[in-house]
Amino acid sequence: MPIMPMFPLGSVLFPSMPLALRVFEERYLKMMGAILDQEPSEFGVVLIERGSEVGGGEHRFDVGTTARVLQIEAPEGPLEVIARGERRFRVISWLEDDPYPRAEIEYLEEFSASDVDLVALAETEETVRTTLEYLKGLDLSLPWPTEIELSDDPLEKAWQLAGISPLGTLDHQDLLNSSNLVSLLETTHKTVNEALEIFRLTRSGDE
Repeated sequence: MPIMPMFPLGSVLFPSMPLALRVFEERYLKMMGAILDQEPSEFGVVLIERGSEVGGGEHRFDVGTTARVLQIEAPEGPLEVIARGERRFRVISWLEDDPYPRAEIEYLEEFSASDVDLVALAETEETVRTTLEYLKGLDLSLPWPTEIELSDDPLEKAWQLAGISPLGTLDHQDLLNSSNLVSLLETTHKTVNEALEIFRLTRSGDE
């Protein structure tokens, strides 16, 4: 089974989503140096269950996404890395964090674009964008603009809608764990719609 360099984070990376990192810890600087000599230049991202991104010793979820390195810049200070989410995987076992985190993984079955329900995709997109627009009206800070352009590829768009959805990290992890495309779209639509209702109820209660 493949051995993958790993970068545990406090957020979920989805396939087809961008990832920007500022790398300053020595162990991850070593990791970036090592993977740049490989083709493809990639590492795995998993969500931290307990603990922090800095220092090690954290507990990690076992389903994550590979990140392909697209660009690295080395200005004065931390290393700036731009990557893109590619394939989902499951961690089979963790190896020693020496000199950086690594794990034995197995790739999860990839979804097929032919399985995309275009009606469900459109409904999910409308719900996600409506919720982002509502939160924008509350002057809340959003990680993604409401008018963000998404891929024309239906499968990529399904993952991107999950990625930009204004949900917590545990909800995002549940979406990443989806067993099929129907479940991904249904859960994204349902969870975001429930979040919108909570936002509206909370605001009406404050008025």
